[in-house]
Amino acid sequence: MSAVADKYPLLQELGVEVISVSVDSHFVHKMWNDYELVRMVEGGIPFHMASDQAGNVGRAYGVWDETQGVELRGRFIIDPDGVIQAMEMLTPPVGRRIAESVRQIQAFQHVRASGGKEATPAGWEPGKVTLKPNPDLVGRVWEVWKPDME
Repeated sequence: MSAVADKYPLLQELGVEVISVSVDSHFVHKMWNDYELVRMVEGGIPFHMASDQAGNVGRAYGVWDETQGVELRGRFIIDPDGVIQAMEMLTPPVGRRIAESVRQIQAFQHVRASGGKEATPAGWEPGKVTLKPNPDLVGRVWEVWKPDME
């Protein structure tokens, strides 16, 4: 949460909105923000923290753990049309890397802006080589992209 909050201005520049969802009540969210998160990020969490105590959102997104009555930690990138473009679930002991989320958002935005005429290879970042899928590229990707180009 604090890592995402720290990068929230950059996410806003990219046109991204962040919503945190958990089974905790809004009272727990407030206490967590006011007594811990404000010590990690100046001003605390700047985005919405939604409560899903019944687990309905978690069930809809496939992160609800029925046996424990909790939602697993997931991250979803949803495009402007409401389509999930990426999702990631990690167990609680492993933290996420916000820089990778930002990179993926930039890649999805680039592909969208190209009208699907360009694809971003592994590790792509803005300004790097993209692929232009077409029949002539089949069997020739190696000519325009190599993993060491990351």
